[in-house]
Amino acid sequence: MTEALKYPIGKYNAQPFSTELKEEWITIISKLPDNLISAVEGLNENKLQTPYREEGWTVVQLVHHIADSHINAYTRFKLGLTEENPTIKPYEEKEWALLADTKQIPISVSINLLVALHTRWTTILENITDEEWNRTVVHPEHGKQMTLWFLLGMYAWHSQHHVAHITQLRKRNNW
Repeated sequence: MTEALKYPIGKYNAQPFSTELKEEWITIISKLPDNLISAVEGLNENKLQTPYREEGWTVVQLVHHIADSHINAYTRFKLGLTEENPTIKPYEEKEWALLADTKQIPISVSINLLVALHTRWTTILENITDEEWNRTVVHPEHGKQMTLWFLLGMYAWHSQHHVAHITQLRKRNNW
């Protein structure tokens, strides 16, 4: 497995706070549903069941994973804004990708969920004060505090990361 297939836009690198970057990242998150819709447009069931790389998730699993991940992200931001340094709940994303909802429900359900979720999440993100970006959550698996600013960048990266998995698969296969 090549690094380029696994990380088509590279790995996430934390950046210092800037208003310009904040606006860019919030825009990336707000546009994820539209970008995802464009990425999967016209793919038939056979193509949707294609892994984006050897031993990787299928397009269907990717779409459902993005919904799962961003539901958790939305919750983490709300916890970080309303509690003092809360411990967030990790989840077994690989196991979630194998559950019945991922196997049986069409991707349109997760896409519709993402449209609604990102509308609410973007509203929260646009109203976080510069000081609130320094609020923290604790990720017990990583054993470290993470600022909301770090999470914003990570989920903007995550949005682009998985869409790139799909768009590069399409490009490689001339879809």
